[in-house]
Amino acid sequence: MEPITLANSPITYFISRTGQAEWVLFLHAAFVDHNMFRAQFAYFAGKYNILAVDIIGHGQSADGQKGDRIDQMSKWLSDIMETEHIDKVHIVGVSLGAVLAQDFANRYPHAVSSLACFGGYDINHFDGKMKAENSAKQMMMMLKAIFSVKWFAEANKKISAYTPQAQNEFFDMNIRFPKKSFMYLAALDSMVNQYETGQRKYPLLIGCGKFDIPMELEAVKAWKRSEPDCTAVLFENAGHCVNMDVPQEFNKTMESFWKGAGHCRGREKIT
Repeated sequence: MEPITLANSPITYFISRTGQAEWVLFLHAAFVDHNMFRAQFAYFAGKYNILAVDIIGHGQSADGQKGDRIDQMSKWLSDIMETEHIDKVHIVGVSLGAVLAQDFANRYPHAVSSLACFGGYDINHFDGKMKAENSAKQMMMMLKAIFSVKWFAEANKKISAYTPQAQNEFFDMNIRFPKKSFMYLAALDSMVNQYETGQRKYPLLIGCGKFDIPMELEAVKAWKRSEPDCTAVLFENAGHCVNMDVPQEFNKTMESFWKGAGHCRGREKIT
């Protein structure tokens, strides 16, 4: 997919068109870029129209200007959709991408066909204690990056992926993350606990890997209790970035979800 720069923004995005098919928007995790979804692009090309972005500070969207903030991503995504004449999208977000996916759904619910969040938490009802713990972990990771990006990437790959192949792929992207881009992440808290979740007019899928950190599993369980009508899945043999650890299972799960099958074969449901 060829890179396209959104006018009057630092954002680069990528498109693969397939006629009149539905659109899918992929939002990647922190410290990597849109290439974490390479297995999904290959699988869904020809079946869906695909939109992917490099989040501000990442990949080819690393050259922001003074005043650019990550909480502007939803507006930029809306601008991309308007530019490309996209009315609605299925949104898939992993980790940081799951936060941005929810923020977009909060602001532009009419543009959402479905919402799928993995390795994330409910940003509209994020427990204060869990939020503090999450912030402390993020600060520790940032301190590692200040001393050595390689040290940071080496530690981060073990948290972010479970299989050796996925860990190596994550490392190769993470090592290119510029230190200056941490400043764009400072506005993340401005998206948390700002909205009340209304009645969703689109289906919601949430989940994580069996080998993700315990706090993540608790976050998914809490979200499921808050929205019992959503589908929650646990991926075996996967860590935080489930789409990289178990791409085949992930792709089949998404395909089933989008087709409205209401079940996810081979994956354990979280209750």
